Amino acid sequence: MFRLDRDRALVQTVDFFTPIVDDPYVYGQIAAANALSDVYAMGGRPITALNIVGMPEDELPPEVIARILKGGQAKAAEAGCLVVGGHSIKNPEPVYGLSVTGLVHPRRLITNASARPGDYLVLTKPLGTGIVTTGIKRGVASPALARRAVNLMRGLNVVGADLAERGLARAGTDVTGFGLLGHLGSLCRASGVGAELHATKVPAIAPAVWRLLEAGCVPGGTKANLRTASEFTGFSHPVSEAQQLLLADAQTSGGLLLCIRPGKLPAALAVLARSKVLCAAVIGRIVKSARPRIVVTP
Repeated sequence: MFRLDRDRALVQTVDFFTPIVDDPYVYGQIAAANALSDVYAMGGRPITALNIVGMPEDELPPEVIARILKGGQAKAAEAGCLVVGGHSIKNPEPVYGLSVTGLVHPRRLITNASARPGDYLVLTKPLGTGIVTTGIKRGVASPALARRAVNLMRGLNVVGADLAERGLARAGTDVTGFGLLGHLGSLCRASGVGAELHATKVPAIAPAVWRLLEAGCVPGGTKANLRTASEFTGFSHPVSEAQQLLLADAQTSGGLLLCIRPGKLPAALAVLARSKVLCAAVIGRIVKSARPRIVVTP
């Protein structure tokens, strides 16, 4: 974040990754939504973006590359963000994403360092994209589940800006590659607090996610996330291994995890309802803690 004056600050971010779906247009949409999410997670609104493109030119026809860029362009336009250029290189495998610039009021900025004991933890998208995409790669995820995961990943987190502008979110983060536990752990460290999570209140994309977990559809990144999170997370009995894996699942273009003070929770939930977010789950609270630690109960 770079402050311009008393009322304006720039939020700048960059993100890109390799394809996680076969459709090039949808891949472009997901990659763009993922990059834009960092601005929304800080309470800002994106205004301009630059394409970041790496493509194996000898293997991908120009039409495919154009479809990726059109998908990103469409998602940026949905966000009211202008794609003003970019840069491309040859690369052994496709990569695409955006460098995004946004605007935020300095006094409405959402950071991961402002959580306070008593704040409610609210999640705006269900978990499980890492598990579902692994199931897709293995051919065991149903078309309906795949569509549901794709729609989740290409959905914009505009509600972060909506809540920030109304002064309803005290702190927060988006939930991406380090999973819910990893990003919550970072928030707790930055804020000097602990957290209590209720595993049964954390929603999965669909009941089929639990069946995929039973079948062993767990990404390597999710397993690594859980190992890391176990260093600062305690799991009460009877939180199952499947629930632990869901909490650590590596998300692509996941939702926002927001800290809402108790007196503002009803107003925040009303904004979330009007915004038609995929979920508005109250999954726990911020607590006092001598050291940053997460406790997960059923």
